[in-house]
Formats: sequence, structure tokens, C-alpha cells
Amino acid sequence: MSTRIEIDHRVRHPEKQNRPDNPIQRKPDWIRVKAPTHPVYVETRDLMRSKKLVTVCEEAACPNIGECWSQRHATMMIMGEICTRACAFCNVSTGVPLPLDATEPARVADAVATLGLRHVVITSVDRDDVADGGAAHFAAVIGAIRAATPSTTIEILTPDFLRKPGAVEVVVAAKPDVFNHNLETVPRLYPTIRPGARYYQSLRLLDMVKRIDPTIFTKSGLMVGLGETRPEIGQVMDDLRIADVDFLTIGQYLQPSVKHAAVDRFVTPDEFSDYAMLARAKGFLQVSATPLTRSSYHADEDFAALRDARAKFLAA
Repeated sequence: MSTRIEIDHRVRHPEKQNRPDNPIQRKPDWIRVKAPTHPVYVETRDLMRSKKLVTVCEEAACPNIGECWSQRHATMMIMGEICTRACAFCNVSTGVPLPLDATEPARVADAVATLGLRHVVITSVDRDDVADGGAAHFAAVIGAIRAATPSTTIEILTPDFLRKPGAVEVVVAAKPDVFNHNLETVPRLYPTIRPGARYYQSLRLLDMVKRIDPTIFTKSGLMVGLGETRPEIGQVMDDLRIADVDFLTIGQYLQPSVKHAAVDRFVTPDEFSDYAMLARAKGFLQVSATPLTRSSYHADEDFAALRDARAKFLAA
């Protein structure tokens, strides 16, 4: 029996089994979604299966999967479906990953071509077990997509490459159009919500990307509803602007299971609108802040808007 089957069907989050249960709250009306039924959803799902590809849409239990897959938009998760980190918010399996698959870049590129994607988002698990954190694998995927569909714009959502010197430079050299790395939450909550990460390492990564290649758009995302305060969110926005980050996403945290971090509260749509106005006032070129916003939600439309916003800024 493979490691993947053991984790999928036995214990998805072994590190969380001894934690006390956090009851899952009933979701308010504004973040309920319908079960996927569109025939194109089934076609997209079947394509992912046939190419033996993993998607963050499924692994992270994204609430937008029905809408996105019905439009043939799928965020592919490379380097396997088993993460070496154990974040308190994340539904991705934790454990010892399998070796990297050298055939994956070609399979991802083939799927992008088959789906006819104008814009693709590629993310990954954390691979602390790999010497470069998977940087060369990211670069190989970007190169394969460029070769297969040169007109497709590429957005990547990477790990923090903590203690992986030179990794960021390898990925930047592959020239993605958008380099995304999510801060996820405010620094005060890192020890409990994102214990394997370091807030200032994540900020430094985003700053390094811009310093190495200012032409690459940078992007980051936050979850709210974990116990953060409005002043703390404002400070994170300021930190991101100091790092010259172009695009900010803010969405509601949704608890995957009773073993995950509890939802502190459900942030209202009006509060999300206020966060969006605040972020725009602080100088982000693009902002997406709604209860259902996720890093790759409407990524193709957002990239077009981001590109237009930069052009207007430079022309001003």
C-alpha cells in the first residue's frame, strides 16, 4: 500500500489527532455555496484524474471548486499532496512526501494546453525534505508551460523556502508573471496558526522577488476570522506595501475539521468592503476582499485588471 493511500484513507492529519475538538460553526448565508453539478465540472475533474494531477481545489477543500471547475479553471498543486508542514488552518495532508516526479512538469503543461487556459495558477505543498524546497521543480513546471502554451500567463503560489538559500533566485529566473506567497495571518497568530513558518521570512521572500526582478507582479493573501484585529490587518498591509507587493487577497477562514483551528468569527461582507477600501488607499494595485476570496479565485480576470492597473500607474 502506498503512502498516499494510507494517508488519504486512514489519518489525513496525524499531528492533530490528540488535539481537543473545536466544534464547527454554522456558516452564515453569505458564504454558503451550492454543490457542483455542471457537466464541465465533471470534465475538469476527469481531466485532472487522467493526467494524475493534484489540485489545491480538492486538497484544501476550497468552497469555490464548483464555480471554478465549471469554467475549466483549476489550480494545480505540484510536488505531491503530502505537506511537510502542519499549519492549523490547512486541510492538505501532513506526513512524509513521496519523491518528486520528474514527469510532472510535462503533465501539468499538457493539462494547461488541454484546458486552453489563458492564465494558470500553480501552487505546491511545502517540501522541507528537498534541498532547494522544490525551487527547481517550480522552474521546470514554468518552463514546460512556456514551451507548450507560450501565450499562457503563469501565476505561482510558493512555499516560504525557509532555510533554502538560493531557492527564490531559481524560481524568479524562470520568469513567472505573478509570484504569490501568502502571509495567511497576522504575526501574533503565527505560533498557533502557522507554527512552521516565520512572518518576516515570508515578507523577506516577497521583497526579494521584487528586488531581483521588479517586472514580476507580487501577490499575497490573508485569512480573517482567526482572532486578528483590524489594526493588525492594517499593519500587515503596511508591511506588504513596504515590500512593494502589488496584489492583496483577503478571504474568510473556514474550518476544515474539528481538529483544525476554530473560526473566531465570520467577518461580514461590509467589513470586507472596508478592508478592500483600506488596501486600495494604502497603494495596492489590485485588491480582492470578499468572504469567498481565495488566492486563485478569479485569478485570470484579476491578472488582466492588475496588468491594466500597472499600465495606468506608469502612465500617470
